[in-house]
Amino acid sequence: MTVCASGLREGLLHTISKEVAEDASEDSVALEFDLQKGKILANLRIGADILSSKSLSSNVGLASVGYQINGKGFLISPEKRNKWIDDDPNVSSLLKLWMNGMGLQRQRAPMFAIDLWPHTEEEAKKNFPIIYQHLLDYVWPDRSENARRAVRERWWLFEECRSTFRPAIKQIDKVIVTTLTSANRVFSMLDTNTVCDSTTVMFALDETHFLSVLTCRIHGVWFEANAASLGGFVGNIRYNKTRCFDPFPFPDLTDPQKKTLRALGEELDAHRKRQQAAHPKLTLTNMYNVLEKLRAGEAIEGKDKEIYDQGLIGILRDLHDQIDAAVADAYGWPVDLSDEEILMRLVDLNKERAAEEASGHIRWLRPDYQNPTGAKVEKGKTTDMDLGVVAKVEKAAWPKGLPDQIAAVREALVEMGEASPEQIARRFARARTTAVQPLLESLAALGQADKTDDGKYAA
Repeated sequence: MTVCASGLREGLLHTISKEVAEDASEDSVALEFDLQKGKILANLRIGADILSSKSLSSNVGLASVGYQINGKGFLISPEKRNKWIDDDPNVSSLLKLWMNGMGLQRQRAPMFAIDLWPHTEEEAKKNFPIIYQHLLDYVWPDRSENARRAVRERWWLFEECRSTFRPAIKQIDKVIVTTLTSANRVFSMLDTNTVCDSTTVMFALDETHFLSVLTCRIHGVWFEANAASLGGFVGNIRYNKTRCFDPFPFPDLTDPQKKTLRALGEELDAHRKRQQAAHPKLTLTNMYNVLEKLRAGEAIEGKDKEIYDQGLIGILRDLHDQIDAAVADAYGWPVDLSDEEILMRLVDLNKERAAEEASGHIRWLRPDYQNPTGAKVEKGKTTDMDLGVVAKVEKAAWPKGLPDQIAAVREALVEMGEASPEQIARRFARARTTAVQPLLESLAALGQADKTDDGKYAA
């Protein structure tokens, strides 16, 4: 029997734990119940109310889906790159290592991407004629027939250049990158000069203590729970930054804790890169598959034993155990919490942080970028940070033409992952929600966006 009442409140969940026959002559039993108190979820379980967590201003603007290139002609071989640089050294800064999600997990022959952003077509033709001629031959023919006007007219640039995210990585040398959809959730450090494509998620965080936090079990539990709630599948789930990163409450680290996590992150990053350099066929996928078997107590033999030896998986496991313990200590929590206990604590901490931010106290992850002047947020004031705009970063101009407006809205939606019309509008100067709403509806009608039950849109 279920008894319901309207409103948001705690409930009592009685679960039958034991049945005891009262009288053999009568067909009746006495029931014993386990009693739980808390919010009862749709699956008739009591647990962490993950969907109630809110995006935190402290995290905003620091994560984005990678660049969407749209054009095989943008990719060139190392040999062609070297020849072009020999012919014209000025092009070297435009030829960047290209990485996709598969390349992160499995070592592949390197490719380089031509990144002309933010140059105009005239600048490209005048200053980089070698590159311009190549793109004219191998990109323009396909892009000239693209249905999107902005993609046709800006054919020498990536389809999605992530122009609103680039300021976040402009002054740092490293970014953290993970695959957008993967069975093994691995975070890696790459140079900011790398062109990570749209099968990845980039984080504008260059300190390795962030690598440790994102790598730890606590964040892993949070990610899997949020990804599953969005319809992901165990074993191959999507990292949606709107749910997995933006609301995640990072630990407020002391200097000694930051030093410890930084050292562990550096050691983890160096260990994996060193072993892969020594064994070119060794992949992160293989390493972490064997690590999972090791943790599960399975026998490590045959090909797995070779991977174990090449990747020094025993050391890899120890590094992850140390990171898990150090991050738990930074939160002030026991290291052996159950998954459900971790989620309950993270949801509670998210609520605490959201309340702090409403009162004007924001624990910026990168204060030098997000709040460079040290300005205080007024108590109770909703800021642009709450709606996905990095503080002190100039808003993008709202395009004049309808096709360019659609392109701008689509790029913003892809970068944010999920957003309301108001949140999209707040990313542009002089853009109105009433103008953005029909554009999002058009994208949904074209199959380029999905409308959620709460009135938002997802890329």
